[in-house]
Amino acid sequence: MSFGTAPSVPAALQVYNSYLIDPEWQTKFSIIWGSCLGASLLFAAPRLIRSIRDGRAFTGLFGIKEDWQERGKYEAVVTRKNMARTAYSSPSRLVRTVEGIVSAIRSIAFWTLPGIGLNAGQMFVVLAYLIIVLICIIMDSQLMNNSNRAGFLALAQLPVVFLFATKNSIVSLLLGPGHGYEKLNYIHRWSGRCLFLGAVVHGSLWIRNHLQYNIQIIGAQKETSGVAALGVLCGIVLTSLRPVRKWFWDFFWVVHVLGFVAFFITICYHTIYAIPWIFPPLAFYAADMLMRMLRVRIKDATLTAVDPNMTLIRVQDCDTNWIAGQHVRLRVFFSGRVFESHPLTIMNAPSNVTCLASQSSAESGRGIILGARVTGDWTRALNNYADTEGKAAQAQNALWVAEKKKAISNDDYSSISDQSTLLPEVPVQVMLDGPYGGCSLDLGQYETVLLIAGGSGATFTIGVLDDIVGRCARLGRPNNERTRRIEFVWCLRSYGGISWFTSLLIPIANVVAECPDLDLHVSIYVTCLCNPEAVPAIPNSDVLMLAQRPDTSKILLDLTTAPRMKKGQCCCAGGSDGEDVKCTCGSACAGSDDDMNKTVKSPASSLDDLEIKEVPRDHLARDPEACPALVDASAKLQWVGLGGGVAVCASGPGSLTREASNAVAKLSLLRSVELGGVGLHTEMFSVQ
Repeated sequence: MSFGTAPSVPAALQVYNSYLIDPEWQTKFSIIWGSCLGASLLFAAPRLIRSIRDGRAFTGLFGIKEDWQERGKYEAVVTRKNMARTAYSSPSRLVRTVEGIVSAIRSIAFWTLPGIGLNAGQMFVVLAYLIIVLICIIMDSQLMNNSNRAGFLALAQLPVVFLFATKNSIVSLLLGPGHGYEKLNYIHRWSGRCLFLGAVVHGSLWIRNHLQYNIQIIGAQKETSGVAALGVLCGIVLTSLRPVRKWFWDFFWVVHVLGFVAFFITICYHTIYAIPWIFPPLAFYAADMLMRMLRVRIKDATLTAVDPNMTLIRVQDCDTNWIAGQHVRLRVFFSGRVFESHPLTIMNAPSNVTCLASQSSAESGRGIILGARVTGDWTRALNNYADTEGKAAQAQNALWVAEKKKAISNDDYSSISDQSTLLPEVPVQVMLDGPYGGCSLDLGQYETVLLIAGGSGATFTIGVLDDIVGRCARLGRPNNERTRRIEFVWCLRSYGGISWFTSLLIPIANVVAECPDLDLHVSIYVTCLCNPEAVPAIPNSDVLMLAQRPDTSKILLDLTTAPRMKKGQCCCAGGSDGEDVKCTCGSACAGSDDDMNKTVKSPASSLDDLEIKEVPRDHLARDPEACPALVDASAKLQWVGLGGGVAVCASGPGSLTREASNAVAKLSLLRSVELGGVGLHTEMFSVQ
C-alpha cells in the first residue's frame, strides 16, 4: 500500500541552512574566478608561444647563471658591419592591418586617470571581481538574519589573495615575460579589500543581531575568536594603504606577515569551515619560498658612489639567464643591514648580447650592473658607505703613491699620479633573489622604438636599449628583429645626474654609430641650469634645458611623422605672444632636404658630438612644446616610413607612466592600423 510522496515544506517556511547552502556559493565563486583566469591565460597563449620561440619565456626561472666554460675569457664588442647579417623584412599589409586593429582595441585598456593608480583595463578587472563577489554574497541569501554567506565568501577569496601576492606565481609564468608579481599585485590588493568587505559584512551583521537579541558578544570562543580575526584583518588593511607602504614600508611588511599568521590562527579557532581554505594559501607560499631558494645567489660585488644621489653596484660572475628590464631583490652585507633587501633593475643585457664589453670584469658583460638612487634610509646608508670606504681606499692609494714616488723614474710619475685620483670601488658581498619582471614587449618586433624615462627610471630603459642594440648590431638580428629607429628620452633635474650613466650610454651609442641599418637619437631634458659644461659627449644626442618635462604625446607624434622642414624654415621666430625667441632648432641654417636626410654617425670623440640647447624658461613655462626643437626626433633619425610598428617603453614616476599610457592609447586609436600597431610597456618607480 503506497502513501505517496512526502509533503514538501513551503519555501516561506523553510529554515535557511547556511552551512549547507553557503559552501556551494564558495564553490561557484571559485569556478567563476578560475574560469576567468583560464580564459586570460588562453588569450595570452599566442604571446607566450612567441616568447618561447624567441627564447625569452621562462628565462631566469632558476636564477641567474654563471658560465664557467667562458669564465675569464674576454670577448670584445664587434658590430657585424661587414659580416653576414640575417635578413629582415617588413610584415605584409594584411599582418600590419590585423596587428593594428588588435593594438587599437587593446589600447583602450591603457587609459589612466590621475589619482587612481589603475588603468582602464585594471579597473575593469577590479570592478568585474567586485561584482562577482557581491553577487555571490547577496543572491538568494538572508544576510540580515544570517550573515554567514559573507563570511564563507571571505574565506573563498584567500586563494586569490595569495596567488597574486607571491613573487613566483604560476600565473606570472604562464602570462609570459613582463607580467611579474609587480604587475599583478593590484589584484592582490583589491582582492584583499574585497575579502575585508566580506568579513566586515559578516561580522557587523552578527554583532547587530547579538545586540538586537541581547546576546553576549565577547565571552564564547566562537564570538571572541571572530572579533579577534576581524580586528587583525582590519589592522592588515589599514596598514596596507599606500601612504603607509610609501613612508613606513618596514612597519607595513612586519604587520603584513605577522598579521596573516595571526589571522589564520584566529579564523581556524573561529570556524572549522576555514581550515580547508587555509591550505591553498600555504601551498602557494611554500612554492614561492622554494623557488626563491632556487633563485638565490651570493656573489662578490663592488660599490661606487658616483654622486651623492646614485650608487652603482657591479655584481661579478653573472653571465646569463635574465632578460633586459628584469630586476633582482638585492641584499648587501654592510653596516648591519643584512636583513634588508630592495628591488633594483639590471642595467645591462646578458654577456652574449651586451654592448658594454671591456676587459674589466665588471663591465665586460660577465656581470650585472645595478643602480641605487638615494630615496630612503637604506639607499642613503649604502651611498654613504660606498663614499666613505672609497675615500678611505683612495687615501691609502695616495699614501702608497707618495711612498712610490721616491723609488720610480720621472717617466712613471704621471701615470701613478693619475691612478691615485680615481675613486676605488668598494668590495662587498651581496645576495641576489631573482630575476623578476622584465619588458612585456619584444622590441625587436617593432621598427620604431621610443624609450622614455624619468630620473632613476633610466636604469630600465638603458637595459632594454643595450639589449635591442646588441641583438641588432652584435648578433645580426638572429630572430629577424625589425628595429630600425630608436629614440631614447631621459628627463632629469640636474646635469650632474648625467655623468653616472654616461659610461653605459656612450658604448651603446658607439656601437650604433658603426651599424648601418640602425639609428639612435638621445634626447636629455634637464630642468636645472647648473653646470652644463659637465655634460660628456654622446653621439647623435641633444641635451635641452627645460622648465618642465615635455609632453610625451608630442614626442610620440613627432617620432611617427615624416620630417617636412624645408631649407631656411625656422620654427623659433617668435613666442606665443609675439616676443622674439632665440633660434634653438638649427633649421635656419639647415641645408636642403636631401642634406637633412643624410646622417653621418661616428663614435664619440669630442663635445661637438653633443648639442646642448637652452630654451628660454619664460617661453617654456607657458608652453613646453611651442618650440619643435624639443621634439625633432624625426629630423634626427633616418625616416623608414610607417607600418613597421611602434613600441613605447616608459619608466619612472607615476605621472610619466600615466602620461605615456594615455599618449599611446590616443595614438593607437587614431593611427594604429597605419602604424602597424603600437605597443606599450610601463615601469613605475614608486609605490603603487
